[in-house]
Amino acid sequence: MSKRAQILYRLSRACIRGYAALMLRLDVAWHAALPAGPKIIVANHPSCSDPFLIAVVSPEPLKLLVFREAFIPPVFGTYMRWSGHIPVTLGHGAPALEAGLERLRAGDSLALFPEGWISPQTGGFNPTRSGAARLALAAGAPVIPVGIHLLRERNWVVRAALGGRETVGYWYWRGPYTMTVGQALTFEGDVEDRALVNATAQTIMEAIIALATESEMRYRRKHSSAAIA
Repeated sequence: MSKRAQILYRLSRACIRGYAALMLRLDVAWHAALPAGPKIIVANHPSCSDPFLIAVVSPEPLKLLVFREAFIPPVFGTYMRWSGHIPVTLGHGAPALEAGLERLRAGDSLALFPEGWISPQTGGFNPTRSGAARLALAAGAPVIPVGIHLLRERNWVVRAALGGRETVGYWYWRGPYTMTVGQALTFEGDVEDRALVNATAQTIMEAIIALATESEMRYRRKHSSAAIA
């Protein structure tokens, strides 16, 4: 990783932690400490804010796999490129996975969202995609599942024209934001075995859903206790 990317990550993580302290009632619980070395952090995706807030769980720099539209705005796109994040083109994910595999083999850690896009705003999760499973099998890197809970009714709808088409984003600016970091999962096998890839992807998503449910239950317990008090 370049020195510039390391500096940018430290600065952005410090800003995110400061923002979270001021604007979010951030609550992070850990099942286990992060393992050393390159790893793949995966989470559910209830808001557009998640790719930034996921940085609070890792003091080590993370490379995000995010849709290429995030690289289009002039200033923000420059930051994304200088930080070494990886653009993903919808329907053409192979180049991004190859780039992610190269980063893992070089010792970097990744963060991505197996749902592929923002979770339904009415609740629940999108069907899982196979990218995280493929990377885990190909690189042998541990997968760290993270479950996020927030109040989706507080998401702000932001419409923008990026890349010649209108996009709709759901941004979470303020409110309780609860995360649960699970134990590392490890997988072995042939990345060309489609059945294995699908089973691995499902195992990863099931772990994320369980942790997101745990986050929601923890928030509800605290909220109920505060209301009683």
